[in-house]
Amino acid sequence: MNSYYSVSQLNTQIKSILENTFLNISIQGEISNLTYHNSGHIYFSIKDEKSTLSCVMFRSNARNLKFTLKVGQKVNLSANITVYVPRGNYQLIVTNISPDGVGELQLAYEQLKAKLQIKGYFDKSTKKQFPKFPKTIYIITSNTGAAIEDMKKILNFRYPLASMVLFPTLVQGDGAKENIVQNIKKADNIAKDGDIIIVGRGGGSIEDLWAFNEECVADAIFLANTPIISAVGHENDFVISDFVADLRASTPSNAIEISTPDINELQLYITTLYDEFSNSYKRIILNKQQQLDHTKKLFFQHSFKSKFDMVEKNISYLKTQFINNFKSILDQKQTILDHLQNNFILNEPSKKDKKGFAQITKDSKIVDLQKIKINDIISIQTSKVSLDCKVLKTSVQ
Repeated sequence: MNSYYSVSQLNTQIKSILENTFLNISIQGEISNLTYHNSGHIYFSIKDEKSTLSCVMFRSNARNLKFTLKVGQKVNLSANITVYVPRGNYQLIVTNISPDGVGELQLAYEQLKAKLQIKGYFDKSTKKQFPKFPKTIYIITSNTGAAIEDMKKILNFRYPLASMVLFPTLVQGDGAKENIVQNIKKADNIAKDGDIIIVGRGGGSIEDLWAFNEECVADAIFLANTPIISAVGHENDFVISDFVADLRASTPSNAIEISTPDINELQLYITTLYDEFSNSYKRIILNKQQQLDHTKKLFFQHSFKSKFDMVEKNISYLKTQFINNFKSILDQKQTILDHLQNNFILNEPSKKDKKGFAQITKDSKIVDLQKIKINDIISIQTSKVSLDCKVLKTSVQ
């Protein structure tokens, strides 16, 4: 007589064979029918050109997934086969997923970068201005690494006027991202105008720096009111916080250099300003002194005393001119008077009437007989008679 399996018995036996035979297998395929459930589980199918397998990744494993699954994505799976006996269905219980052809962390990095860029986290318009002279610098990094010691030395040399406050922070491993977010919020809450925040750590592998590629850290940096510098790793290391922060520094030491002025340069600048001010002040004083001297000169020139002195000088000059002119006129009049007097004496009628004497004139002027020449017309006059004569002959004894 034939022995029959019940359906349950067959499914149970198949379950045992499959689960013990296909344990921790590796499978490659393309994702389809993807669902992220509210419970945290991920349901999807993995397929190739000819077949499809149902898969589930439970929350305990899904929370460790660094990147986001997408339909059509080619992936590599680590999984176990299980059979659901009541229905006779089997599916893969996925324990690990990695993208095919690119590292898991690199893909997660590119996905988050694209997501945040769409959200505007990288826009220049959202970047905050840094103070020229920071008052307090809040440092969010490990208190045991070399980075904090380098930052202290550079700040003390470069700009000791600023205060440094360290928030000891986990910068890698479990709990790092939560600790970074917590300390960013603490620093932002107590920061005042003129303060800045530096978030960073020294160099390391992509795994070591991964906390600065987490979305929650990017959110905390973007939402902070205080200007933030991301100073993670070395010059060639780029993490998500570098793009979200208001400024990126190539190293933690560089963060201090680019956020603070050099006190030595400031002292030289102040000295230069002092010299320029001193020279300008001297030029202004000299110019004002010249203006004052000119104004004083104009004042004296236009003062009442100066005007009185000028008027007095003019009066004295006019007085002298008047006296000289008056004397000149008197002299001229005296000369005329003397001439008239002489003419009067010479032409006095009493002298013309003396017997045997007559007055001889030429051209109405009394002349000396010695000066009369032949053919001169002369007049011989008395008070009563006047003769016009022509000289015919002269002789001198």
